[in-house]
Amino acid sequence: MSAPTLESVRTATETLSRLTAYLRDKPDPKEAFALVTPLLDEYTGIPVQFGDILRAFARSLLENPDTPRSREVSVLVDELRAAAWEQSDQHTLHYSLDHVRALIDNGPKTRPGAQSAGK
Repeated sequence: MSAPTLESVRTATETLSRLTAYLRDKPDPKEAFALVTPLLDEYTGIPVQFGDILRAFARSLLENPDTPRSREVSVLVDELRAAAWEQSDQHTLHYSLDHVRALIDNGPKTRPGAQSAGK
């Protein structure tokens, strides 16, 4: 696999920023749900990926021969690993998707031929 570029990482970040802005515009809940669902996937969602990224980054620092061996570096690596666990723990957000799915699926339905009040 080729290494990601700084540009590709920025593009991913910009895409997430655009999603945030879009969701602030109050789109249809079904469409919003479809866009958010992959981000909270139990195995590949952002919390899991970000935790893995932080762990891999900490490992790359430790394994690099140019990284100084000092107490400060050890503390930084420990902080990265702790943050990785905190992020990975957020994977439980995917359970919230089940509740949102139920809310959307069981929400009020407009019957064919029914008109909404005020029309």
